[in-house]
Amino acid sequence: MVPRAIFILLSALAGMALFIRAETAGGLFGLYGFGLGAASGALIVAGEYALRSLSFGVIVGGTAGLSVGLLLTGLVEWVGGEIFDVQTFLFHIGGLVFLLGLPYLGLVIGARFGQAQWSGEVHRATGASSAGSGLKVLDTSVIIDGRVADLCETGFLEGTFLVPQFILNELQHIADSSDSLKRARGRRGLDILNKIQKLPDLDVRVIEEDFPQVKEVDAKLVVLAKKVGGKIITNDLNLNKVAELQGVRVLNINELCNALRPVVLPGETIRVFVLKEGKEAGQGVAYLDDGTMIVVDNARRLIGRNVEVIVTSVLQTTAGRMIFTRLKEETEREELQVARG
Repeated sequence: MVPRAIFILLSALAGMALFIRAETAGGLFGLYGFGLGAASGALIVAGEYALRSLSFGVIVGGTAGLSVGLLLTGLVEWVGGEIFDVQTFLFHIGGLVFLLGLPYLGLVIGARFGQAQWSGEVHRATGASSAGSGLKVLDTSVIIDGRVADLCETGFLEGTFLVPQFILNELQHIADSSDSLKRARGRRGLDILNKIQKLPDLDVRVIEEDFPQVKEVDAKLVVLAKKVGGKIITNDLNLNKVAELQGVRVLNINELCNALRPVVLPGETIRVFVLKEGKEAGQGVAYLDDGTMIVVDNARRLIGRNVEVIVTSVLQTTAGRMIFTRLKEETEREELQVARG
């Protein structure tokens, strides 16, 4: 911001100097020059901000089109003046139309052509196609999480993975953090990404595509996924919702893990390892391979042993599933006593 303010000030001073030099009347013209110079500098800065929001293809195409339009205007003016050699009012009106119209048409057509060519280059670089090519855009959180690498190794995820440069920059920023926990997470993310790149059946591409007009990284991901027709791989619930609202498909690792959890029904017998005591008196706690907590009644005395239990109920909470069970031997003993009685 400071360099731009200095540029506007220098433009104002230059305008004032030019007006004072051109006129001998003194200070009043200097003030006019100062104002016009400042306004010119502000317009140039505003133009710079406008150009930052445009793609490279639009800028190049628009510039080329404008140049061609100006050349055609000059050519038409020269040919008209040489052949017809008339200086009528109508001739000047026609010249004004050419002077304004041809550069404008050149700018618009060139910008559209440049945008089309630039989009085509991006799609060719990323391997996208009109029918959809299974492109997947990786989110920062899912890279740091690491489970995506395990899924890729098993072959459940394949195809082309896109890693935007702004995601790499965010990972690098986290890895360079002064906080030890953040630093460890960032380095883990970089290691996971390196591991995915080495897998033989995957094509991982780092792309330079960025969207300066979009501030948030999540919003950039959504815009990129829409542009290339890909899906976002994430475990961020908020990003999941935002992307779906904008019509972008999302592969959520957490949802996949929940869907793959084994189904346990009341009355089913399972074998578990009692790891620790529970909150209530006499309870023991065990876990399934996916981390689901199993509460076993009267199993405190069996901590450190494998036991068979019968499922009595399954409770779904915001933190996950909890399975309540009883020892199989106790259940069978009670059933035997009821049968004898």
